[in-house]
Amino acid sequence: MRVVSNTSPISNPASVGRLEILRRRYDSVRIPPEVAAELAALSHPAGKQRVEAAVSDGWLVVAQLADIPPLPLPFPLDDGEVAAITLACQFKADVLLIDEKLGREAARQMALSVAGALGELVHAKLAGWIPNVTNEIRRLRVEAGFFVDAEVERFILSQAEE
Repeated sequence: MRVVSNTSPISNPASVGRLEILRRRYDSVRIPPEVAAELAALSHPAGKQRVEAAVSDGWLVVAQLADIPPLPLPFPLDDGEVAAITLACQFKADVLLIDEKLGREAARQMALSVAGALGELVHAKLAGWIPNVTNEIRRLRVEAGFFVDAEVERFILSQAEE
């Protein structure tokens, strides 16, 4: 499976010690240099070490973008989101991991399949890799400063059968 990621679906699980969920699910995850730079600036020391180890191990791969004109995205996004969407299009990714609402919307308008950190937690729970999603969302909030909309949380927990 060809997978590309933006920053948040890597940095947040790394910060709470759950980056292995992505490694177990995907053989490799590609990130553009802009995302690699954002991950290198991660303020969570243990999370940053986990990301560095993932790159060192070779399953988190920094991939260069082809030198082509910028994509006509429907609205402005930050550099990491633009680069991740562009790489996903160039790489013909099966899925783009992206958490931000506008980024997900732009990716869908570019005909990309999207997933995010919360959906990956649901998959991990259903696969038996974690006991529940509720505690993981709490940890993401407390330890990583991850924002979860109440309506999104209800939906995710219903998908996790919690």
